[in-house]
Amino acid sequence: MAEDRFSIGRGRHNNFSIRDDSVSREHCVIIRQDGNFIVRDLESHNGTRVNDVAVKDQVLAHRDYIAVGRTVLQFLTREDIAFEDTTQAATLTRSAPPDSAPNLAQLETAGLHALLKVSTMLHSFHAIYRGRASSVRNLLERHLLSLILEIIPASSGAILLYEDYLDEPSSVSVTDLGEGSYRPLTINRQTVKRVLTEGCGLLVEAPSENTASPLREPALLVAPLTIHGRPCGVIYLEGAQFRETHLDLLVAVAQLASMAMENASQLEWLAAENERLEAELHPDHHMLGESAPLRELRRSIARAAQTNSTVLILGETGTGKELVARTIHQNSSRAGRPFVAINCAALSETLLESELFGHERGAFTGAFSQKKGRLEIAEGGTVFLDEAGEMPLQLQAKLLRVLQERQVERVGGTQPVKLDIRLIAATNRNLEEEVRAGRFRADLYYRLNVVTLKTPALRDRRADIPALAKHFALKFGEQCGRPIAGIAPDAEAYLCHYEWPGNIRELENAIERAVVLGSGDVIQLEELPESIREIGKAAGLSRTIPLQDAIDDAKKLAITRAFEHARGEHPEAARLLGVHPNYLYRLMRNLGMR
Repeated sequence: MAEDRFSIGRGRHNNFSIRDDSVSREHCVIIRQDGNFIVRDLESHNGTRVNDVAVKDQVLAHRDYIAVGRTVLQFLTREDIAFEDTTQAATLTRSAPPDSAPNLAQLETAGLHALLKVSTMLHSFHAIYRGRASSVRNLLERHLLSLILEIIPASSGAILLYEDYLDEPSSVSVTDLGEGSYRPLTINRQTVKRVLTEGCGLLVEAPSENTASPLREPALLVAPLTIHGRPCGVIYLEGAQFRETHLDLLVAVAQLASMAMENASQLEWLAAENERLEAELHPDHHMLGESAPLRELRRSIARAAQTNSTVLILGETGTGKELVARTIHQNSSRAGRPFVAINCAALSETLLESELFGHERGAFTGAFSQKKGRLEIAEGGTVFLDEAGEMPLQLQAKLLRVLQERQVERVGGTQPVKLDIRLIAATNRNLEEEVRAGRFRADLYYRLNVVTLKTPALRDRRADIPALAKHFALKFGEQCGRPIAGIAPDAEAYLCHYEWPGNIRELENAIERAVVLGSGDVIQLEELPESIREIGKAAGLSRTIPLQDAIDDAKKLAITRAFEHARGEHPEAARLLGVHPNYLYRLMRNLGMR
């Protein structure tokens, strides 16, 4: 880690950004402190786990696993493995052919007891896997490897898992029992490649002691792991010497481990499918409220989800347009495929083009490798273009061509890539006016405007405000460790009367502020933002509230004294009060001061 602080979260500003709804925008941070590395949870919604244990502040050790949402990271302070491509100068004593059963009859009693121990451990993990994250699989790999090194005389070993025949492993678990100076476990790529290709177990003898080699290479024992009949990884052991019975034992362990991994993979798929079906049965579990505009929006979402037509979502900022898009995707036939969201207003024209269409290596300065665009990544799924009205005209023409031909060319590329995507766009602008002003292409507007949905403003669904406010209060109360029993009646009246120009997002921020700054188990009127209290009071909503009157009197006194010290100069009085002059004007007007 090059810096003393490494942030992890869903937001793009983090050092490591994870596109996962179960990850908070600022989820956790790893900091360097007094020679140690500490992972600190930033009050994330789903928490941070180290080695499958929920933590707030935890000193990290080498090889610790950090679970953030559905992503598992391993913390390493040094390289655990090194790869070599050379063929090992050793004698192959035995190869266990594919689909052959290990010769268990030749195993000693100790070996059979070891197999029973491994089987018991794997079944125990199978029992606790249900409903757990992939960190359990990492824990399983580490325990399995430690158990293997107990029953087979190896000095070090690793479990390497590969995805889609990648040259480099996607997951590595390493255990080293060696003493003395540390050295990484050297993985022979040729040996691993043969095991993966042939599906066989290999025993490679170490060169004899009188070999004229300055460094004596160790013996190797390698067995394949398979899922659904396809090699997906290897168990790789290194030691002084191995016997054929050790190969039989390792192959038997690998077969047991393969069945456990296959069961875990099946359970993970079933859990994901169950979540999808649950969302299909209850598509609106995040859309709180029973007002007439919201019920009509739900009906429109249900109809739109059954088609593959392009959808245009219109509505003011903060009305939940992305939530509507996600609900459409989750209840469509593409629910099992990616949902890729792109904010067209957050990126420059050059970056947006690269994000949408991808680029080839060398297409521009800094393009060191080929990169797939978001449209290509979303193959089979849904692309959500947020703030589509902000898209530059040049990119509008390219997007129109993509929608017409259903194929894309990467920046700097010449070969088209076929696409199977559904497009959902959203904007808070009036696109008809944008077309008349020449800022938006008419042909793209007609292509996007196939199915149109409009998200209602919060002021048009005031009946939903109490339910939304309570939901946010419970959510932030849980995060801050402050139990919230409800919202005071007068505070709720002020919330319902306010116009909410920022809509649901502004309501969420107001409730979060009230929870953070408050102290009791009920949100009181004085804990709401001043802008809400001022408008409600001007409308004559509230009865006399002694505490609020005292606060207003204290403000008047502070303003009067500031003007006395500033000799009537408004900018100087604002400086003394530590506020902006415009804010001071508004505050004085609301307090009835001249």
